[in-house]
Amino acid sequence: MSPPIKEMFTSECHVEEYSTMPYANTTGCHVSDYYLDITSCHVSDCHLDITRCHVGDCHLDITIVSDCHLGITSCHVNDCHLGITRCNVSDCHLGITRCYVSYCHLGITRCHVGDCHLDITRCHIPQTGGNLPCTVEISQGKIVQSSDTIEKKVLERGSWGGKLEFVLTCIGYAVGLGNVWRFPYLCYKNGGGAFLIPYWFMQLFVGMPLFFMELSFGQFASLGPIAIWKINPLFKGLGYGSVIVSALIGLYYNVIIGYCFFYFFSSMTGSLPWASCDHDWNSVNCAVDTVGKIVNGTNHTQSTEYFDLNNTLQSSNTSKVSPTEDFFYRYVLEMSDGMDNMGGVRWSLALCLLLAWVVVLLVLAKGIKSLGKVVYFTATFPYVLLTALLVRGVTLPGSMDGIHYYLTPKWERLLDSNVWSDAATQVFYSLSACSGGLILMSSFNQFKNFCLRDALIVPAIDCFTSFFSGFVIFSVLGFMAHAKGLEVKDVAAGGPGLAFIAYPEAIANMPAPTVWAILFFFMMLIIGFSSQFSIMETVISSLSDEYAYVLRRNWKRSTLFRISVCLFFYLLALPMTTRGGMYLLELLDTSVGGFPLLFVGLFECVSINYIYGYRRFSADIEMMLGKKPCAYWLYCWCFKTPLILLVAIIFKAVQFKPIKYHDYEYPDWAQTIYWLVCLFPILVIPFWFICRYCSLGGFRVLKEASRPLSTWGPMLQENRTGCYAKNNRITTQHESGLSSVYSSTKLDKKQLLQWSESLEETAMVIGFDNSAISPLQEQAITHF
Repeated sequence: MSPPIKEMFTSECHVEEYSTMPYANTTGCHVSDYYLDITSCHVSDCHLDITRCHVGDCHLDITIVSDCHLGITSCHVNDCHLGITRCNVSDCHLGITRCYVSYCHLGITRCHVGDCHLDITRCHIPQTGGNLPCTVEISQGKIVQSSDTIEKKVLERGSWGGKLEFVLTCIGYAVGLGNVWRFPYLCYKNGGGAFLIPYWFMQLFVGMPLFFMELSFGQFASLGPIAIWKINPLFKGLGYGSVIVSALIGLYYNVIIGYCFFYFFSSMTGSLPWASCDHDWNSVNCAVDTVGKIVNGTNHTQSTEYFDLNNTLQSSNTSKVSPTEDFFYRYVLEMSDGMDNMGGVRWSLALCLLLAWVVVLLVLAKGIKSLGKVVYFTATFPYVLLTALLVRGVTLPGSMDGIHYYLTPKWERLLDSNVWSDAATQVFYSLSACSGGLILMSSFNQFKNFCLRDALIVPAIDCFTSFFSGFVIFSVLGFMAHAKGLEVKDVAAGGPGLAFIAYPEAIANMPAPTVWAILFFFMMLIIGFSSQFSIMETVISSLSDEYAYVLRRNWKRSTLFRISVCLFFYLLALPMTTRGGMYLLELLDTSVGGFPLLFVGLFECVSINYIYGYRRFSADIEMMLGKKPCAYWLYCWCFKTPLILLVAIIFKAVQFKPIKYHDYEYPDWAQTIYWLVCLFPILVIPFWFICRYCSLGGFRVLKEASRPLSTWGPMLQENRTGCYAKNNRITTQHESGLSSVYSSTKLDKKQLLQWSESLEETAMVIGFDNSAISPLQEQAITHF
């Protein structure tokens, strides 16, 4: 121990302050409403009596305490009553009846206790990964009740029933509707087979590295995407941001599943309702093509900009309209002319949406225990249906034309930056990276699970599914183009237009159309649900992990919370079942799938591999897998992946255009909503960082560092009057101390002055009174 610099004596207490904390400002130990801040101080034989203290006046942060007698009879810290009657480190009795540590400013990190009795009957401890109840009793140095009691008072998180459950859940999570209706369209749009080059490039250097990083991250800590940021509490906003992204995706994703339910039930008829123009909802421009024939002897093109306003078709031209378009826009959606006219709720869609949320609730009622069993069906059966549809598709006339168009490479498209941007975006869509789900799913793994194998298998299956779906889709589109006498490019579509217009039209021209329509939309339901289950479990379990004491205390609370979440999301999604709901759905889909995922991925790479450190993260993985990651992962995590993400963000910002739905341009207020939704999960990251930094004393440090030094004021002593007069004595002592040191040393006086002022700045930052600076400076300089 270093020799003491200064000793302070009071009538009640003898405090020896050592060089580890030479600036403690303690005017007396017998205090009332007193601000006490001891961050690193060795206290010997100190008797404190604090009768009533509020959080605004009292901050206790005792790091090293020895033989300290505390008499604190009543202390309110953020509405927290502390009843501490007597404390002596050698024989300590603490009676804390109701204390919420997450709101309580007591930081006792290193306390050497002999015979210490702790009785904490109700305590929130964030260090356990969430707010959990605890009862800790230590009597005569022995633990009577330890933190093991904590785990028994909340429901267990659970774990997978087997390794296969985890792999199937990840496959179901990654393989979604985007694999069926987005990838094939992007492939033909961006150069056919040539698009596979940028797609696999992004998979190898962005998708797989992020996938493996998140699996390892979650499996090591066994915590959800919010609670896991104990690794760096300042970046906990990353966890909230990723969960917000999942919540927004889950909000509109179930609406699309509701559309699939509507079509699924509508298919259960002898004649498909979108196969003819004989219905009340059909427009005067409706025309039916028969196989090998063209209506009125002329070709006609598809149109997607028809809006139903007051039951009147609004069209920009006189092109013929297929019955599938009429069915989707005029009957299913009753689509209005824009977001300015949202119209009323389509109750048929609202009921289908309700059914979708009921299915989600039933499957997730028991969390991963029920989800792990359902995925055996939802993750595998779609491949049976895809194979059946492919077999049927390739037997149709013109199917080979569609497949040829799908695969023919257009190498010049590789020079277009939009192609690479679409490939990067599709990887995020496809693998569901950076939205919290992968961290959550892997957190239920056994600690020694070989997650590297899973990180290679799941992306490979996801890529195969996307590529395989392209054959299923374009074989049927080739048949439809052949039937209409058009080019494949004239009938190809992406997104909902493919699932609810182009493909149903092709099915209507097949033999036994009802059977194939039922199979197709049943497949769409299963694929949609397999992703939606994991998305919503991410949202629910992330909050349950973070607030376990409240939300996972027993089965009743857990079930009520899950019901409340599903009901709340259903009510939030109801506006998307109105006549203008499709515009809102498209707005959410566009805003969530771009910038938020890219920013979350970039910050994850930086916070884990640079701030936490790749070496430590690599050692953590070695602890789990038995070996460190190879150089490929080092290169990707630290250099390639964050660089690509940064470039993708820049390109996306430069190439940004106001959002549109086909030919409809969103009004300015809708564009504002787009940016609010887009920036919400991004801005929560710096917002949390700033709030956490300030709560840990950063604001006080900034405030103290911004105060003027005691030497501030007129240079000449005779001019220091008024508020500067009280500093005359300090300045005189300061100068005389420096002069005496200057006369006995060879140091430059200017250097000594600069050193002393830096010493004073340090004292101000830790909250020490400037009036005692000069004597300390003299002693420190003399000792030096």
